[in-house]
Amino acid sequence: MALAVAVALPASAFPSGLPPGAPTFPNPWAAFQNLSGCHMGDDRQGLAGLKDYLSHFGYLPPPPSSSPFSDAFDQDLEAAIATYQRNFGLNATGALDASTVSQMVAPRCGVADVINGTSTMARSSSADAHGRHLYAYFPGEPTWPPFRRDLRYAITATSETSIDRSTLSDVFARAFSRWAAATNLRFTETASESNADITIGFYAGSHGDGEPFDGPLGTLAHAFSPTDGRFHLDAAEAWVADSDVSRSSTPGAVDLESVAVHEIGHLLGLGHSSVPDAIMYPTIRTGTRKVELEADDVQGIQSLYGSNPNFTPTSPATSSREMDSSAGAGFRPDRVFVGVVAAVGLLLVIVP
Repeated sequence: MALAVAVALPASAFPSGLPPGAPTFPNPWAAFQNLSGCHMGDDRQGLAGLKDYLSHFGYLPPPPSSSPFSDAFDQDLEAAIATYQRNFGLNATGALDASTVSQMVAPRCGVADVINGTSTMARSSSADAHGRHLYAYFPGEPTWPPFRRDLRYAITATSETSIDRSTLSDVFARAFSRWAAATNLRFTETASESNADITIGFYAGSHGDGEPFDGPLGTLAHAFSPTDGRFHLDAAEAWVADSDVSRSSTPGAVDLESVAVHEIGHLLGLGHSSVPDAIMYPTIRTGTRKVELEADDVQGIQSLYGSNPNFTPTSPATSSREMDSSAGAGFRPDRVFVGVVAAVGLLLVIVP
């Protein structure tokens, strides 16, 4: 799992927050740090950019082309910030306090948190003290139909990444296995794009889906809701695929499998969760590995697809890999577009 709203919305996990103060690694949203303390009635350079950010993730409608966002802190901005704060469990004052700004600059999934005016983060006062049942779905609850429980995925665009194909296959197989373990879904890698339900690729900048990536951090990835099947990752990220990301000396290191598990949740129909430990939480810290489904993720996905009677939280199933010799085909225009909230250079948002 930003919001291009066409027919559906994408999905695109990512870093859960950076420490207060200026980020130690270039971040497209770092300038928001200069807005800490702003509140209703202020007029501060940079607020227009913050409005663009909030619009991208669904908290504000896009401005008309003839009248771009201004730097005025108005009622609409205050309401949007308050909604954002409620979604992330912050004090909903509508003002830009330090904790809100710190959350906003965190790398994340590109999928929107609010789609067509409805929050996908499902935070409500009726949730129990343990934060259960805060998983959410996309509007209309799109899913893969009952006759499609064996899904094929193809890794189709790798020229923008230096990670070798074998390592990518291993990472994505493990990521899909997390969801297969909890459900009756099965996933198989195929070499044929034309034979795939899901396509995975690394892209830089604008790449044809209306949700351009923004360079290191910011949006990590994004994915589209069922049954679109597209999953895109920002090639500019410092992806860690075959080593311990917590020991990486690379600035801005992001764990590929962690982001992949999150985005696959979007591909299957899950929106973002308000539970910080959940896979479907929109943000993830750099240098962090987060791949195990939490109770919130399991409850959400099993509500859509049923449960695997052999499921145990610590024993993900193994996804198989099929390598056939069919030639890859191009993007399938017959697929229904599911709006992406540009996610994820996942917020890696992934998106989206």
